[in-house]
Amino acid sequence: QVQLVESGGGLVQAGGSLRLSCAASGRTFNSYAMGWFRQAPGKEREFVSAIIWSAGSTYYRDAVKGRFTISRDNAKNTVYLQMNSLKPEDTAVYYCAATSTRSTILVTTKRGYDYWGQGTQVTVSS
Repeated sequence: QVQLVESGGGLVQAGGSLRLSCAASGRTFNSYAMGWFRQAPGKEREFVSAIIWSAGSTYYRDAVKGRFTISRDNAKNTVYLQMNSLKPEDTAVYYCAATSTRSTILVTTKRGYDYWGQGTQVTVSS
């Protein structure tokens, strides 16, 4: 089992920044990648970004490219999502996820992940 704990959400004005953190514990040695997803009220949970633990390869949805940056600290088993130039449409609950499935295709999909955090609210006011 892998436990994931997100932090760093909050309320910010449009154009502002937030940094989300996701600390992983448990059987993290099997983890291949970590991802961030978000879910706005009344909408499906959608992929935001992912990073491969070993290679450091990163993936982003088009809407956040150039504004969000995912990174990892292998020693701390922690993944970060730096979010800049935030927009009201970024408002959502952000979830961290972990997967042991070695697929660069599945890391951008919900079904590719085995473990999920509880989520942290990000609200961007206009």
